[in-house]
Amino acid sequence: MDLQQRINAFVKLGDFLSQFNTEGIHKKDNIPHNDLFFEGFKHQIKLAHEHNGWFKRENILFALNGWSNQLTSNNINQWLSKYKFNQENPKTIAIIMAGNIPLVGFHDFLSVLISGHHVLVKQSSNDKHLLPFLAKYLEHVMPEFKSRIRFTENKLEHFDAVIATGSDNTARYFEYYFKDKPSIIRRNRNSIAVLTGHETEDELKALAEDIFRYYGLGCRNVSKLYVPKNYNFDTFFKAMYDWHPIIHENKYANNYDYNKAVYLMSEFDMLENGFLMLKEDESFSSPIATVFYEHYNSLEELKEILKQKEDLIQCIVSNGFIDDEVKFGQTQSPNLWNYADGIDTISFALTMC
Repeated sequence: MDLQQRINAFVKLGDFLSQFNTEGIHKKDNIPHNDLFFEGFKHQIKLAHEHNGWFKRENILFALNGWSNQLTSNNINQWLSKYKFNQENPKTIAIIMAGNIPLVGFHDFLSVLISGHHVLVKQSSNDKHLLPFLAKYLEHVMPEFKSRIRFTENKLEHFDAVIATGSDNTARYFEYYFKDKPSIIRRNRNSIAVLTGHETEDELKALAEDIFRYYGLGCRNVSKLYVPKNYNFDTFFKAMYDWHPIIHENKYANNYDYNKAVYLMSEFDMLENGFLMLKEDESFSSPIATVFYEHYNSLEELKEILKQKEDLIQCIVSNGFIDDEVKFGQTQSPNLWNYADGIDTISFALTMC
């Protein structure tokens, strides 16, 4: 199985996923193996939501739509064009996946297989329904994948390298446990937005997507704002309003009520609008239904501060602040070449050949 065959298989997977998006689920003609997989995947989406209340159907479909948009021949070829592939010595790369948002480990899965390696997947118990089904689809599209994809719920064994994602605490365990293996170990990171007070209404409404999508559980969700002195939050709160129905979802509302009670009892100063709280805090990782904020004196000074903290930041949302900024509303729509933590997983996989 050469590189082009692997690319073609993932393009067909993208075509299959194009039937599942936030506008609805619609069966298309000319999708390979659709009679075998279409209804089954609808059921897996239902099971994923029933198993994990944070995996709202709309959010699952949003994730699937994102992957469908990325898994095109043009995108994949653009992504891979700078690499030199060598398929003479495939290895087994283990992946320990997080489970905070739907299919959060898919990029690692894709990177390992597209590089020509075998993959051994240990999933989070929070997200265990979607990926195995999609792996079966890949195996039907390209039977050679059958010998290259394994899932396990047990101790990882018989692998050559590992990609592991978890919290800061689990990362310390991973580093010790996998000290004798080539590895990528990911820790907690959060995303921020830098506001100047000159943002348009459309930009701030787009920022709401960065904050609320997946209930703020992803590392690419904006969990902190940097704002100038005397920033007026009225316009910000007005732009957030379209997301107010989120407070009627029980898991989110319970977190909102709990965190609000904690802040009130602790006599913390905060701003809130009935479904989102803003709290001045130096930390990056804010609780659900809360966004932290901090004032800055100048943008140049802020650049220096954030450079010192870059290991804690996944991405920065802004307009004209830095070269590699993310546009408002785009944090949850990364391209294939936007690597988590800035670590190139394709280069890592190719060093194993």
